[in-house]
Amino acid sequence: MMITNEEERLRQSLTFTEATIPERISADPEVVENGLAKLVLSIVELIRRLLEKQALRRMEAGNLTEAEIERLGSALMKLEEKMEEMKKVFGLNEDDLNLSLGPIKTLE
Repeated sequence: MMITNEEERLRQSLTFTEATIPERISADPEVVENGLAKLVLSIVELIRRLLEKQALRRMEAGNLTEAEIERLGSALMKLEEKMEEMKKVFGLNEDDLNLSLGPIKTLE
């Protein structure tokens, strides 16, 4: 069978999966729980950052009243505090929740 250059480039670009996908998935309950917590907290962190950016845009545009700004700030602070608490519970740090979006970039 003859492999063309396109097929060879495709194979080379897919070789990264060999190192990242384990041969076996761990069924250890603690590992599974920690992995699930990491995934959920990463998604919550992504949403929190998006909400923060949206709030800043709305504030800069003058679309929020002083009371709305106060409530929004308070809610975001409480969410951040809860995130810190949950990271401690599961032994995670900020880098653990930084989603890698592949060649696009990381969540920052």
